[in-house]
Amino acid sequence: MAKYTVKRTAVWAGDILNRPGTLARVLEALDNAGADLEFSIARRINERTSRVFVAPLKGRKQKAAAADVGLVPADTMWAIRIEGTDQPGLAARLSRALASAELNIRGFSAAALGRKAVLYFAFKSEEEAKLAGKLTRRELTRRRKK
Repeated sequence: MAKYTVKRTAVWAGDILNRPGTLARVLEALDNAGADLEFSIARRINERTSRVFVAPLKGRKQKAAAADVGLVPADTMWAIRIEGTDQPGLAARLSRALASAELNIRGFSAAALGRKAVLYFAFKSEEEAKLAGKLTRRELTRRRKK
């Protein structure tokens, strides 16, 4: 059976200008503070602005650096991180288990590299993220019918 880790993670977010070098400045500030980002996404909102999401940030130095470049804890976004063996249909299976529990997924990202997969599901509250973590663990330990 494949082994997975499921944990909640705090996401930080902020809006940046759509200009060359702005994202680099944010990422460099976090790097200089010692952040080892496992997750980062930047998406265009409109012609002038993009939104950046990063996780995790640990300790005062990293959080201060994030604040200095305009990032704040995304207190309306609570995420779980799933890491383990990649399998066909893994994201579909997990998202169906969450939907069956009437949980609305606010955000989703996933990547697979070789045999390893990392998935992030985001929710609107900490309570939803806690429940999602429990449901996801249960689904991942359930034997699939062939």
